[in-house]
Amino acid sequence: MFGEVSLLFRKIYQTGSSFSVSVLANMAAKADENEYFVREIERNDGCALKVKQCLLGDVGCVVWDAAIVLAKYLETKQFYDPSSGVNVWSGRTVLELGAGTGVVGLMAATLGAQVIVTDLEDLQTLLKVNIQENEALISSGSITAKVLKWGEDVSEFLPSPDYVLMADCIYYEQSIVPLVESLKLLCGPETCIVCCYEQRTEGVNPEVERQFFELLQQNFCCEEIPSEKQDPEFSSPDIHILHIRRKA
Repeated sequence: MFGEVSLLFRKIYQTGSSFSVSVLANMAAKADENEYFVREIERNDGCALKVKQCLLGDVGCVVWDAAIVLAKYLETKQFYDPSSGVNVWSGRTVLELGAGTGVVGLMAATLGAQVIVTDLEDLQTLLKVNIQENEALISSGSITAKVLKWGEDVSEFLPSPDYVLMADCIYYEQSIVPLVESLKLLCGPETCIVCCYEQRTEGVNPEVERQFFELLQQNFCCEEIPSEKQDPEFSSPDIHILHIRRKA
């Protein structure tokens, strides 16, 4: 469903498989001179986002399954249906946290949103490369890349956006408190956070997820999106989509 490369990285993250690492080493020999390899994400209209990924780097350098699920969710008819004139994204302000390759924000921009994709300094080059690679698909929307370190000043990103997008941001225990703090600072009463994450059962992952939601629910309420409202092809029982809003 998600493709060989995506599932391969998923396996490495979950198991640390030496076999998978050796496969990646073989793939590295086939990468271009910048050590990028390209993943295409097809939109419903047949056009494809071309997303460059890095063979060397941290988890933000590749397209993860949750990012694909979320990107395709943005295209579902409740948000975007040209045949009936529905386009929730047109003109909306969107901020993506932990954008990595930028695939989710890129999808939103191609649908007409005004997008800022954010991540740490060392991922800015990859984000800008992918923005340039896909600029021909962006007409009424826009997209820029900026540095945002969770838990630090967010004044540059205010007033609050209409939407905050998050794909697989629930990774590291040490990032949970600053991530929730950033959400509290960024989100106003009308902001909708669309959070997609893969539920993992190995190691410390269940505890990290528990801590995140326990802290989040002090100030926010969550609604899980059922599978029938997600993309019929790009969904999975262990990948969840939530709409999160500030408590009244």
